[in-house]
Amino acid sequence: MTNWEAGSTSEQANAWAVVRASLKEQAGARLFDQWLKPMELVEDGDPDTVRLSLPSAFMTNWVRSHYADRLSFEFQQLLPAVNSVVVETRAPRAPTVALTAESPALADIPLSAELAAAMPSPVAVRAMAGITIERPTLDPKLTFDRFVVDQSNRVAFNASRLLAEPGVPRFSPLFLHSGTGQGKTHLMHSIGHAYLAAVPDAAVLCMSAERFMFDFVASMRARDTYAFKARLRSSDLLLIDDLQFIAGKDATQEEFFHTINEIVGMGKRLVISADRSPQSLDGVEPRIIGRLGAGLVADIKAPDLALRRAILVRKAAELPGVPIPAEVLDLIAARIHFSIRELEGALNRVAAYAQLTGERVDLEFAVQTLGDVLRGTQRRVTIDDIQKLVTQHFDLKPLDMVSARRSRVVARPRQIAMYLSKRLTTRSLPEIGRKFGGRDHSTVIHAVRKIEELRDQDREIDNAVRVLMRELEA
Repeated sequence: MTNWEAGSTSEQANAWAVVRASLKEQAGARLFDQWLKPMELVEDGDPDTVRLSLPSAFMTNWVRSHYADRLSFEFQQLLPAVNSVVVETRAPRAPTVALTAESPALADIPLSAELAAAMPSPVAVRAMAGITIERPTLDPKLTFDRFVVDQSNRVAFNASRLLAEPGVPRFSPLFLHSGTGQGKTHLMHSIGHAYLAAVPDAAVLCMSAERFMFDFVASMRARDTYAFKARLRSSDLLLIDDLQFIAGKDATQEEFFHTINEIVGMGKRLVISADRSPQSLDGVEPRIIGRLGAGLVADIKAPDLALRRAILVRKAAELPGVPIPAEVLDLIAARIHFSIRELEGALNRVAAYAQLTGERVDLEFAVQTLGDVLRGTQRRVTIDDIQKLVTQHFDLKPLDMVSARRSRVVARPRQIAMYLSKRLTTRSLPEIGRKFGGRDHSTVIHAVRKIEELRDQDREIDNAVRVLMRELEA
């Protein structure tokens, strides 16, 4: 490597670019993207100390434990005058998930009211440009009054209601993220219905990110990108679903960035959804992630048993002439855990089979009808499977799962593994404790409660648990 004399922050920035490239090559893409990619250089003018920051204390502790010596060595090879490398947790840049839709803080977000007042009406703008906007294809069943609300989705629901109100939007964009089939699309269609009900002349566009890409590519081939751009930019409410599908599509991302920049810059409404948080969207440009994170980010967690049961009760009441006993609703709610879409599909299947056969719905009928569905939810995940995946995810040794080490970088992943063992296996608490080095059942209870608490407070922990659960259930 080439040595530089330390003495300016620009030299530290140059060195950091070389160090990052070296770390990526040594660690591999998966480990780098998970732990090292979010690290940023903090330039404070001190030539003796290099400061690096990460978005969460959990990530900071992990990097300190695994890479402190490597970082010091790499920087001192490039900048001999550097005495120390400090890894720290940076302060949150903007209130995102921590904001609730009921919070008065939402109303205090500064808005460009002067710009909005000076602009001609959306209808006049479209008429002057010769643009016609077709009515969006919205599912009539996906409305706010048919969305079952509880703690897992309350922030997303309230934020969606606020964005659908007429007048100057209180925030934009709104970014919704959750696993598949947990209500993102329902909320997006609900926003479209409610906004059109309040502003009938509004131009509302609803499309998937994949459709955005196809339409953009088609406009380039037809050499008519102006019409494509004008159509999107003239919308008053733009709804784009499944953003993860444009990952790695550079030309599409370029146009997408300019589109969302203009939509937000003109004070219009933008709603985007994805299956993960903005910071977890691999292959999406940092400037897009930064733009999305500047609005309101709201996640929807997997529905718990009470919510699954409430959804089934609501849906069962809407089924014409097919009474569904409570014990059947309990069976479906208990056995289908993560997707509301699959939950509703199972209920509809039972009702349809009952209508086609003329049989009465009872527990035996439901088990026979849903045999393959219920068997599919019973994939046997073992504690060994969980421990192996957790150690790989956090770059630990298998012995760390059963060792007496209590440092956070080991203890927190161990608690996550205990939490997943309780959630995904049928093992008792004492059995789980024995698999983790002979620990007492009270230790397992503490671990489960701690991770449940952290999932509500720490986005990194919640994302890690989601990723691990998806891999275990695949």
